Amino acid sequence: MAQLPALVLAGSVPAAAVSALPTALPTRPGDGTPRVLGRPPIEVAALLEREKAKGEAGELIAIPVEDRVLLLGTGDGSPAALRKAGAAVARRAKQQESLALDLRRLDLTDDSLRALAEGLLLGSYGFTLKPSAEPRPLTRITIVVAKPDTMRPALERALAVIRAVASARDLVNTPALEKNPSWLAAQAKSLLKGLPVSVRDDAQLRAEGWGGVTAVGMGSSRPPRVVEATYDGGGTQHVVLVGKGITFDTGGISIKPNDGMLTMKMDMGGAAAVLATLRAVADLKLQVKVTAIACAAENMPSGTAQRPSDVITQYGGTTVEVLNTDAEGRLVLADGIAYADRVLAADVIVDVATLTGAMPVALGRKIAGLFTNDDALCSQLEKAAEASGERVWRMPLTPDYRRALESETADLRNIGDPRLKLSGGSITAALFLQEFAGGRRWAHLDIAGPGWSGSDDEELTKGGTGYGVRLLTRWLEQLAAAPKRSRRAS
Repeated sequence: MAQLPALVLAGSVPAAAVSALPTALPTRPGDGTPRVLGRPPIEVAALLEREKAKGEAGELIAIPVEDRVLLLGTGDGSPAALRKAGAAVARRAKQQESLALDLRRLDLTDDSLRALAEGLLLGSYGFTLKPSAEPRPLTRITIVVAKPDTMRPALERALAVIRAVASARDLVNTPALEKNPSWLAAQAKSLLKGLPVSVRDDAQLRAEGWGGVTAVGMGSSRPPRVVEATYDGGGTQHVVLVGKGITFDTGGISIKPNDGMLTMKMDMGGAAAVLATLRAVADLKLQVKVTAIACAAENMPSGTAQRPSDVITQYGGTTVEVLNTDAEGRLVLADGIAYADRVLAADVIVDVATLTGAMPVALGRKIAGLFTNDDALCSQLEKAAEASGERVWRMPLTPDYRRALESETADLRNIGDPRLKLSGGSITAALFLQEFAGGRRWAHLDIAGPGWSGSDDEELTKGGTGYGVRLLTRWLEQLAAAPKRSRRAS
């Protein structure tokens, strides 16, 4: 699994870092950068002019003195700019043993320090199963600030979230040969050590009526699991997070082409996000009660797999006509959402899923689709998204699209009727999920785009991104101090 560099605060550049490569200094043209640096002395202003430096976030200029000092562009100094700058300098220094950032000239806030730490450490993340792979040389990063003791609590909180994101990335990046539902359940127990964790096996799921999870998983020789874990911080809110945990998605009988399966080990990214978020919330000791439900199954074609036109009964009794077995994520989520409503009586339900191929077509690879039945909840999540750097865009729950889910043989169908030519596959998927929320405050995050990165990009590294952990943790931090609201949507 991944190992991140140690990140520490100091009041001065340590001697060990001075002799290491490199030391980074923040700069923006005209911001008072020291005029002369290094031996022999280098006039910084002339260097910046010669390099046509703009001081944009992540811009790196090497001082030509044994290449020991870097001028690091910090843009407007906002958390977003510092997150980008941190990732850029960490990648530049990844072949060195240590890195020091002298930021005494920057007016760092708790939020900007948190963002910088995310860029430095998440940009340093790597995952490999090569037996001969050598560990990354960069093992220690020192941030030099004017008052390290004052900022240390903020850094510790940031590190709790960063470790959780790295855990989620590890879960997503693990190959599906190893990552079956029972493996994911075991990993959840390990990740959430110290918290009450229960695992429902296939027999229990059938006995309790988790019809969506069992239907999706019955084509695989590796049966499904549902993980339930709770952190109770004694607050007034009970939040239930439901994650899609399809450990590999072939599409089932409605099988995908080969190219469509190449990244399908990431189809449990929603489950990874909710489990890792619970770990972060517990480590932060937030005054809120949070339950994470990970609905795990492997969607495989076989003689025992569900077929197009089958009718299944979801948790709580709603019947669903399955017209496409590759629209399986909504089936497992529906069980979890119905359980959160009927049994847990949640104040708020948020589900997270790599749900529809239509979502990255609409919003690209960096923005998640946000669907919700509550304007206040939408505002909270949008605020948390802005602060965390995990962007969302609200999508409509168009009421008249609901008729596309009507079935002649069941309460619902699992895909929109193509004869109606309404399209909007992500919208009809969200409308399907809304049916199971029981009118409670509910939001759905479709992370099919940002759940996976095809390349290293700012604080993202190629592979699973752990998307959702930073956003949800920020939201829960905000919610911990908020007054109790109605359990029903406004």
